[in-house]
Amino acid sequence: MIVTDQFVFVHLHKSGGTFVLSFLQQFESSAKMIGYHLPYSELPVEYHQLPVLGSVRNPWSYYVSWYSFQASMEKPNPLFRIVSDDRRLDFNATVTNLVNLSESPGRLDALQQTLPDHYRPRGINLTRECIGPLRDDNIGFYSFMYERMYTGAKEPRIIGMESLREDLLGALPACGRELSREERQFIEQQPPTNTTHHGPYQDYYNDELRDLIADKDRAVIERFGYSFS
Repeated sequence: MIVTDQFVFVHLHKSGGTFVLSFLQQFESSAKMIGYHLPYSELPVEYHQLPVLGSVRNPWSYYVSWYSFQASMEKPNPLFRIVSDDRRLDFNATVTNLVNLSESPGRLDALQQTLPDHYRPRGINLTRECIGPLRDDNIGFYSFMYERMYTGAKEPRIIGMESLREDLLGALPACGRELSREERQFIEQQPPTNTTHHGPYQDYYNDELRDLIADKDRAVIERFGYSFS
């Protein structure tokens, strides 16, 4: 989460936020890091009057990126190890477990035991307390993360990762941050940051998992007009 004089940027995990952060860190002198992947609920009260900027991603694309990134790591995070049965499961089985995590008390118990009691400046940055509400919500993991990050923010301006550059060029001035020629050029031409290497996300899914995400993450899918194709 970054606070500037004009707005607050809330960084949803693996949804294009690293590109926005790199822009703010290079060009915004007033930018202050409040915390790493912190939700809006953790924003200090003195900044609540500022508009909120955030990002979102097609859930089907998110799960492929998340899986590909974690599977490539020598030591993936505890969430991946739990839902993948310590790498024994393939993509469809692993992501099915992740999407159904709210209905898996045993996996939730195991996950909570591995999580810290306080926020840390790395990774997905979940704590034992903040994963608790997932037990009561029959929603997909990405929808849980989306709601967790933006709940409490009044009319946040959300840009789509799929149209990140174009949306950012419009969202920043709308939040009171006028752009110089150099800044516009950065947004338009700077290479992507923190990318994960994988093929087209549609190639990873069987029909059952595709439809499960359509159901469990339908709030995000319908709100932003996403589709599998």
